[in-house]
Amino acid sequence: MDRPIEKKKGIALAFTSKALPYWFGAFMAVFILWLIFRDDSSTLRVNGETLSISDVTSGEFNDYIRISGQVHPMTTIQVSPREAGIVEEIVLEEGSQVKAGDVILRLSNDDLDLEILNSEANLAEKENALRNTMIQMEQEKMQLSLNILELETEVKRKGRTLESQKRLFDDGLIGKEEYLRSEEDYVLFCKKLEVTIARAEQDSMYREVQIRQMEESLANMKLNMQRIRKRKDNLDVKAPIDGVLGLIEVGLGESVGSGRKIGQINAEGSYKIEAQVDEHYIDRVFSGLTATFERQNETYDAVIRKVYPEVRNGKFQADFRFSGDQPANIRTGQTYYLNLQLGQPESAVLIPRGTFYQKTGGKWIYVVSPDGDEAVKREIRIGRQNPQFYEVLEGLEPGEKVITSGYDNFGDNEVLIF
Repeated sequence: MDRPIEKKKGIALAFTSKALPYWFGAFMAVFILWLIFRDDSSTLRVNGETLSISDVTSGEFNDYIRISGQVHPMTTIQVSPREAGIVEEIVLEEGSQVKAGDVILRLSNDDLDLEILNSEANLAEKENALRNTMIQMEQEKMQLSLNILELETEVKRKGRTLESQKRLFDDGLIGKEEYLRSEEDYVLFCKKLEVTIARAEQDSMYREVQIRQMEESLANMKLNMQRIRKRKDNLDVKAPIDGVLGLIEVGLGESVGSGRKIGQINAEGSYKIEAQVDEHYIDRVFSGLTATFERQNETYDAVIRKVYPEVRNGKFQADFRFSGDQPANIRTGQTYYLNLQLGQPESAVLIPRGTFYQKTGGKWIYVVSPDGDEAVKREIRIGRQNPQFYEVLEGLEPGEKVITSGYDNFGDNEVLIF
């Protein structure tokens, strides 16, 4: 006989097959809500005692960079021999104090010695030639003077004879031919006298020109001789200025060419600082910027005097001059660490420099919660930086705390649990 089936009521109804679709719908709704409201933050437990936690502060941001520079003399003179030769003696060692004119080293040059001997022989020969020529000219001058005297005497004699012959011819005592012969002799000697006097005048002018030319030639040879002897003096390489002798780049017995750099002299009393600056600051570094550095508990000032445009190995050079006093016992090659001021101090939000920047590039940072139990990643924007602080433009407020130590072991976790 059939038994009637009773319908389930109450809570029992929820466990029937008809209730399965409702259970499935409820499960899906809960799952969707979990997906919407779940916390996707990945976490990592860390030891807080090993971290560097710094305060976010509000203060004056001093826009400067720290660079190193070496001391160099403001004026450096190259030492080069004017004459080629072989190094015979090094008189002064590098580092010596020198005065202008002090002999640094001595050279020898056999070819120059031979040239001096040849020049002296040529000069002596020229002097002898000039002396012999002048003697010969003086003898010729004396002979012409003697000839003129003889011709003048003959003219007088021929004149008296002509007068005597004229009276005899007028008295008819002699023939005309004899008279005419006397007249012709007189005229001939008169013309000989005129020619000889003219020749004497021309010879005198010629002698003057020739002697002047020979004297000029002799003077030139003497001047050339002086210059050659001066070249001999140039074998002693001397200091051109007062200062400190730098590196000597030659050795005994070495052959040195004319004009070759063999050392340098650093002028004392005036120095500069040559510094290498990262090319990142090339648009912000220019002549006139000031810098400070400390030496023996004293602060000194410097000013950029020249900026070089070339960039080598990611750096460019800037030269500084001292503004005010120079450090005591300053020496070429010393290293100073300068704080180069790039701008005026301004109020800003600051965080201390740290190794976190190498990982984040200043785009985000871990901010410690107020209770100090955890740190959460937060996006920030960093502006300028100096050797002590970063300037924070966005993302942080004074009074907050941040982790400034390295992030290499944190991976991509959003939250750090201490």
